[in-house]
Parts: sequence; C-alpha cells; structure tokens
Amino acid sequence: MTSAATPSPAYLNQLDAETGRRMETAQASVSPFAGASAELSAAVEAQVDALAADLNDVVHTLHGDPETAYEEHRSAAFLVDLLRRHGIKAELGAHGLPTAIRAEIGAAAAGEVAGADREPAIAILSEYDALPEVGHACGHNVIAATGAGAFIALAKTLEENPDAFPGRVVFLGTPAEEGHSGKEVMARNGAFDDVDAAIMVHPYAMDLAEQVWLGRRLLTVTFSGVAAHASAQPFMGRNALDAATLAYSAIGLLRQQLPPVDRVHAIITEGGQRPSVIPEKAVMKLYARSKYPETLKDLSARLEDVARGAALMTGTGVTIDWDEHPPSLPVRTNSALTGRWVHAQQRRGRSPLPAGVVSETIAASTDFGNVSYRIPGIHPLIGIAPADVALHTRAFADAAASPAAESGALDGAAGLALTALDYLCDPELRAAAAREFAAAGGPVDVARYFD
Repeated sequence: MTSAATPSPAYLNQLDAETGRRMETAQASVSPFAGASAELSAAVEAQVDALAADLNDVVHTLHGDPETAYEEHRSAAFLVDLLRRHGIKAELGAHGLPTAIRAEIGAAAAGEVAGADREPAIAILSEYDALPEVGHACGHNVIAATGAGAFIALAKTLEENPDAFPGRVVFLGTPAEEGHSGKEVMARNGAFDDVDAAIMVHPYAMDLAEQVWLGRRLLTVTFSGVAAHASAQPFMGRNALDAATLAYSAIGLLRQQLPPVDRVHAIITEGGQRPSVIPEKAVMKLYARSKYPETLKDLSARLEDVARGAALMTGTGVTIDWDEHPPSLPVRTNSALTGRWVHAQQRRGRSPLPAGVVSETIAASTDFGNVSYRIPGIHPLIGIAPADVALHTRAFADAAASPAAESGALDGAAGLALTALDYLCDPELRAAAAREFAAAGGPVDVARYFD
C-alpha cells in the first residue's frame, strides 16, 4: 500500500512569516466615541469578573458533552438554567427552533416603547453547537460562555441600578451554525426585527478585530441517465456518472478564472452500484463561497452553467437544488462598533489586530453574515490557541478546554458587555453605526437575495 503524500507546509509558513511582519507595525484604530462612563464601565467589568466560575463551568460542561447542529438540547438547557439561576427569565425554543434561546433585559423589555420612539436595543449572541467527531473544534463552548456572561453581567448591573443604561439588551442563543444557518432561520422568524445591532465573538488562534468571512451556498446536483449493460449494450445507456465526472473536472478548470477568495468544494456522493451497470443516477454536493454577495451570486450562476453543460455533453438530465439550508452571506463588519470592541479588549490587556494582518485567503463562513446584512454587527476573534492551530482540528478542540479558553471566555464576555454598554449609552456611536451601515448598502433581503 502506498501512503498519501504529506502536504508541504511551505505556503502556511510563508503566510505565518508575512503575518508576523505585519503584526509588528499593525495598530488597531482608536475609537473616536466616548462610550459609557468610566465608572459604569468599571462596574460592568467587575460584574463579568465575578462570573468567572460560572463561565468556566459553561466552557467545560459544553466541551465535555458536545452536541451537533439542531441537537443541542442539553447545552441549550444548561444555558437557560444558568440564566434562570441569576434571576433572568429565558425562553427555550425561541423563534421556531427547539434549541434556540431568547432573553431580554432593559426598561423597554416589555415593549412599552414602540415605533420610532422606542429606545435602542442590541443583541448579544451565543453559539453552542459542535462538530461531528471532533466536538468543540470551533470553540462554540467558548462562544456560549462569552454571550451568556456578557448578558448576565449587564443584567446584574441593571438590577443594582435600574437607571444604569437606557434601552434593551437581548440575549439570543443561536443553534446550528456548523454546516447550517440557524441564525437565518431565527431571523426569518423575527429574532432581529426589534433589534438595532448585534454582536458576538469567535475564538481563534489570535486576537483579531476583523477578518474576512466568506458567504456560502450549498448546491446539490443530480444527474439522471439511462441504465444499460455496461458490456453488452453500453450504447443504449446514458451515463450519469460521466456527467458528474465532467462537472467535477470542469469545476477544477473553472478555478483558474475565479477571484482569489472564491472557493468551490465538491464531492460525488452517488455514482452507481456496480461496474457492470451504466449508472443512471449520480449526485454531487457542493459548497460555493465568495467574499461579496454579488460575487457569490455570480459564482452560483457559473456553477449552474457547468452542471447544465455536463448534462448536455452526456445526454443526461440534471436537477439543480440550491440551499438545502439557508445560504450565508459574508460578514459586513461595522467599524464604529469594532472600535469599541478594541477599546474594551485593550482594557483586558489584549491588542486585537486590524483587518489585513492575517491573509484573507484564510477564510471560512458563518451565518452571522446574514445578521450583519440586516443590522449593524461585529464578529471579532479572540485568541485561545497557539498561532499555528487551525479551527476544526483536534488541536483546537483541546485548546477550547484549556486555561486560555477560560481567560478567552472571560475577556470575551467583558468585551461584549462593554461594547453593548457603549452602544446603549452613546447616541453618537449609535448614529455612526447606523450611518456606516446605510452607506454600505443598508439592509439586504437575505431570504430572497439569490432568487
């Protein structure tokens, strides 16, 4: 038996060296906004620090009992119980998903202020689904702790001082990010209809204020042929596997003409049962990713052309089915909010790096992108692992239960709480975030974007 060749690390080594050089001179921009008062910020930060034991419990309990997308029943129940133990009413099964969570605090939490005159509202998001086989190799157990910790700290602050800050804070536990789009399902069921901004943080191998997140669509292509005896009468068949093979090869050639941050991954999941029968059915599963909504739409059209062309060449039929799960748009980062996140992290002794330090070729996808095209949002990264440890690996799963994960959860919770506090307390910050969002194109009808 011949073993698979070991991929060369040369490219990754070069990227690491280039990143190191950029880090030497990189500086995150200073926020021009005042945010909340120093006294109030210190009080909220103290509330977060007092939750350290609870957040460690979240990190390790979820890590030790990973649940995959839409199956996060124990994880969601654990978070709801945590909120309730701190005196917070929480709904399990919110916005159409059995494992989604919603809780609210604030003067307008009961909806007594409506319409244009209602007070501002900001959502803090938590994820808690894991990956098959490798568990919390994306660190969603840490994300769960950051969102819950930030929300509880703000609730405790408001409990001690009902006039501490105006408006509402909404906690949303969002299931099924891995391979799915739980946030989009929740959004279509009204999760963000009465919210003005949304924030969350994702663990990573370093602290980044902003990084590229690609939009993603799922495509299933089914080729339908005619079965025949592969030896006696091959000319009476129409080979569906040939069509799939041609499409797979064409995608490889198409990559030569794609923008540098477009991605297409494809597998053939079905292609016949035995060599003596010409396959009458072949199925391909594909992911299409791109940096911008417009280029993702263009890539989608090109992949459809490839599928139809392969069918035409082989005399087979073809069925093209997009988005078994709702698509994810790229993340549109709001720099006004990002500046306050950076300020908060600097209070914790961290120095988040600005966009462009880490190569944009190191890019994945998240359903938070859909949220960020509905309302202003941020999705920064917080370091819990060595720089050479990638997401979705067993090494990152180990890091997600390390002391660095505990400190990342605490610092992340503080960052989210302080950013939310600044947003509610600073009208100029809110106005700037809204202007920036409008200038970038405003809200997008995500559900119908690819129609």
